[in-house]
Amino acid sequence: MDIFAAAGLEKPNISILSDEFLAEVRGMPQRNLAVELLQKLLKGELATRRRKNVVRARSFADMLEQTIRRYQNRAIEAAQVIEELIQLAKQMREENARGEVLGLSEDELAFYDALETNDSAVKVLGDETLRGIAQELVETVRNNVTIDWTLRENVRAQLRVLVKRILRKHGYPPDKQEKATQTVLEQAEVLSEMWAAA
Repeated sequence: MDIFAAAGLEKPNISILSDEFLAEVRGMPQRNLAVELLQKLLKGELATRRRKNVVRARSFADMLEQTIRRYQNRAIEAAQVIEELIQLAKQMREENARGEVLGLSEDELAFYDALETNDSAVKVLGDETLRGIAQELVETVRNNVTIDWTLRENVRAQLRVLVKRILRKHGYPPDKQEKATQTVLEQAEVLSEMWAAA
């Protein structure tokens, strides 16, 4: 069933989730339909983000899941869940400008987020160092991934060593390096598919 047609709305450009569209959804008389519509749009947006930035997509997916679960358990009303989903949509839209503010490309921002999941690293190293690490990681990963690197264990091991070396060089907290390396490699896997297609 076409949710947009049932709600009497034109199919929007979901990559933008404009204020006008969100206001239109907020004013819909069929609250349950509005919730379904927003949920579908946000899941579509998350699928797109998952192909670019694993960490942020996971974070937004968790927020979406918690909101929907509370709604399904009747912990919050339809009007409240609509407001929360609209706020989530706005956060996703604002997320697009974050890279510009930090002075990072989209790929660099993805690695920056992979490193930033560790709060103590952010406090110890600071944004400037994390930015440098992210930029160096993008360059290193881009230069060292091969088409079949995810299937060949020796190439994966070499990339793991390179990532750990970069983290150590910049003073990334040793006790958090393994988790950061795993996250960076997961992010590298996603981005290398995009790089190979380009």
